[in-house]
Parts: sequence; structure tokens; C-alpha cells
Amino acid sequence: MKPLRLLSAAILLATATGVSATSFVYTTDATVGALHATSEVSSDISSSLKDDKVVRAAREDAASFVASHGEIRGAQLEAALRHIRSRLPELAASDMQLAQAILAL
Repeated sequence: MKPLRLLSAAILLATATGVSATSFVYTTDATVGALHATSEVSSDISSSLKDDKVVRAAREDAASFVASHGEIRGAQLEAALRHIRSRLPELAASDMQLAQAILAL
């Protein structure tokens, strides 16, 4: 009876470890992917809009937007988002990514 319990415990432990490792890999991949996308957006914006007055004026609104997880949307941030999208129509970025990129300037 003891060998059967030991074998069962070993199988349970191996299965749990595999599931945990897989979950960790998926979580890590998602986090790295999000950071990579944000850095690409930051790079695109910083190279073309670094000295833009509309974008610079939106820094405080962008900080409020990021800190509130998108709940607070100031007028200057809205103007900057429209301005960025009109200047870079090929840029596929969310409002949060753009706000984070504005803060990174």
C-alpha cells in the first residue's frame, strides 16, 4: 500500500509542477509582450513627437490617466491622442500605451 501512495504523490506533484510552470511561462510571455509593445510605441512617439508642444502639454493628463487606469481623461491628453494619431496613422496603439509613451518622453 505504501508504494501506491508514494507513486500517487509523485504523479500529483509532477502534474502540479508542470501546470504551475506552464502558467508561469504564459504570464511571463504576456508581460514581456506588453512591455515590448509599450517600448515600441514609446520609440515611435519619441522619435517623431519628442519636441511637440501638444504632446508635451499632455504630460500631467497622461500621468492622471495612467495612475487612474484610464478613468481620468483630461482635455490635453485627448488633444494629444488625436494629434498623435493624425501624425502617425500607421501606429496601432491603445490610449494607455500612448499615455505611457507620453510620460516616457
